[in-house]
Amino acid sequence: MVATQLNRAVDFVRDAVSEAGVLWWRFFDWLAMVEWRQLYLTWFLALAFGIFLQLGEQAVWFILISFGVKVLAGGKRRAELMAKEAADKADVATLERRLMEAKMAALQAQVEPHFLFNTLALIGQLIDTDPKEASRVHAHLVEYLRSSLPQMRSGSGGTLGKQVELSRAYLAIMQARMKERLAVRFEVPDFLGSSPFPPMMLQTLIENAIKHGLEPKVAGGTILVRAHVVGAILHVDVCDDGVGINLHKGDGVGLANIRERLALLYGSQAELVIETPPEGGACASIRLPYRMTEDG
Repeated sequence: MVATQLNRAVDFVRDAVSEAGVLWWRFFDWLAMVEWRQLYLTWFLALAFGIFLQLGEQAVWFILISFGVKVLAGGKRRAELMAKEAADKADVATLERRLMEAKMAALQAQVEPHFLFNTLALIGQLIDTDPKEASRVHAHLVEYLRSSLPQMRSGSGGTLGKQVELSRAYLAIMQARMKERLAVRFEVPDFLGSSPFPPMMLQTLIENAIKHGLEPKVAGGTILVRAHVVGAILHVDVCDDGVGINLHKGDGVGLANIRERLALLYGSQAELVIETPPEGGACASIRLPYRMTEDG
């Protein structure tokens, strides 16, 4: 019985010492981080309440002890806490960046297979009906893959010039499929070719223009790809003279993908703008900060 009570007493003392240690370090850390003017206010309140409660001596001891701790060890402890906070923030930033990269890879992966499956299906159809055309489409596909695969797998992003090159190969395949129903124009100055531009976005806009603008139109139409700089913003537009677009209708997967990737890459500095020109059709514009080179 006595031994049990003694063990309980020892446990109580141990817990009390442990809790006191925790409270002391919290108090120590607070002293290290608190600004002097806030500490002056705390001392004034402690002294006022101490006098009111007839605990003036204890209040004075509190002021003297906290002053000594603040002066002698507060600077070192403050530096330690700030270093720890910086390290924690760096770890969080690294994790957030890795999460963003993984999310972007997942978003990009949604786009890649779509075109490949459709092109392989087209080649399969042409093999029976037009073997020569199937061979030409196959050659265009090889050219497209040779250009696109390094960009898809590279972690360094892309340039507008590379995306234009990729789009030309893609549109050559689409022209093989749509024949005279698809005309193409590029108005992209050479000096913009080295400007950074996210992979696959330009092709997604072109796919969208063909699918929703030109394919539903019996006569087909023209795809215009153009780029220019307004102030410090790069505008990359894909316009068509097809059936037009309903601005009140929600985005499809492709456009939603672009908006999400732009938000991940640039935050509020980039946007996707969809417009309906007065002459008809539709124009989709990616607008993002302009840099002259990928490393610039």
